Amino acid sequence: MRARQAAAMALLAMLAACGGGGGGSTPAGSSSCDVAAQNQWLHDYMNDWYYWSGSAPIPDPAGYASVASYFDALRFAGNTTVPRDHWSYFEATADYNQFYQEGKTLGWGLFVNGLELSLPLKLRYVEPASPAALAGLKRGDVILSLNGRSADDIVAHNDFSALNAASEGQQLTIEISNAGGTRSLVLVAATYDLTPVSVTQVLTLPGGAKAGYLVLKDFITQAEAPLASAFQQFRAAGATELILDLRYNGGGRVSTSNVLASLVSGASHSGQAFVRLDYNGNHASSNTQFTLASAPGPAFTRVVVLTGARTCSASELIVNGLKPFANVVTIGGATCGKPFGFSPTASCGNTFSAVNFESFNAQGEGRYYNGIGATCAVADDFSGELGDPAERLTAAALGYLQNGVCPVTARAQAQAVRRRGPVVAEPGERQGMWVD
Repeated sequence: MRARQAAAMALLAMLAACGGGGGGSTPAGSSSCDVAAQNQWLHDYMNDWYYWSGSAPIPDPAGYASVASYFDALRFAGNTTVPRDHWSYFEATADYNQFYQEGKTLGWGLFVNGLELSLPLKLRYVEPASPAALAGLKRGDVILSLNGRSADDIVAHNDFSALNAASEGQQLTIEISNAGGTRSLVLVAATYDLTPVSVTQVLTLPGGAKAGYLVLKDFITQAEAPLASAFQQFRAAGATELILDLRYNGGGRVSTSNVLASLVSGASHSGQAFVRLDYNGNHASSNTQFTLASAPGPAFTRVVVLTGARTCSASELIVNGLKPFANVVTIGGATCGKPFGFSPTASCGNTFSAVNFESFNAQGEGRYYNGIGATCAVADDFSGELGDPAERLTAAALGYLQNGVCPVTARAQAQAVRRRGPVVAEPGERQGMWVD
């Protein structure tokens, strides 16, 4: 095991040496932190660095009593081709750094099928090191109530705010039902380590071929060593097929996405462009590209990616960016539709992630504003362990790899996974791709 970890770290160092620039330097924050000064800084910053500068409104900052209200007023309203900017946001710099630098987050670590607004309300994902996992909660558990409020009422009002933890020690009373019966328990919010790569295993197809399978939740630097180790495991086991489960991955660092793409491509496409990032006309000199590094072993020439409405940004880069080099098959639902990203800028204790660039693959393809459609439309039922050959999307992937045919249920499920407009992140989720 130590030898494998050492080899993975050596491979990671090699992969980290590849890539592109950081898209140029972004400006310093406001020199003064009163609202008037911050709004004036935001006016100047958005007029200069915002991707839609020249097309977005740029109202007088004096008419806004808060930074939040002015930031919202500066958003691009959309046009007949590009939707309204519902991606740009800002958060406390401490929270941003905790997640993207330290690989930690605050909360209970449970995620539900909130986007679907349907019952039963289920746990679709549980962070392995979180309070929810330590309490024994699992994917597929049915939520009956949160803090005494019924799941029926929560879904009817599209109000999942109870799942947002404001501070360590905050309590969440949850009543759940599963095969073992019904129980009520109290979870205590804590800051816990993220586990970006939560499942890695080698699956055997009916015909005997082997497929590497992994779940990647977030593109953060803490994912890179486990990814390198997983691909060593896959190739050592003789895996010739690959399943990337990105169904719940809202994105993250472009550099980490590039590391994953390089691992998929092996030694075959070293030095070739993976993704190009284009800034606005004011900063065309910041346009940059990330290139594939050489990783040991042959390329995976066919890649199955499990996708859905929560597959966003840096995850979509994998699907779009690998298309020139591999047969990329998507199973699940259409992705969220976000080919845009951020070069985060800190000011007065907040980090602003305003859209700064648009992404394209090596063939200039992108602009998937309505999401990347699924090759095989299969509805996630939020049950079964991820990676279990019997779990619905995993089973569909294995079947496709075996015979090249979508499941017979795919047509009937297509309506269930059809996009219903812009996807908004659920509590605890982050959508985007960052260059910093």
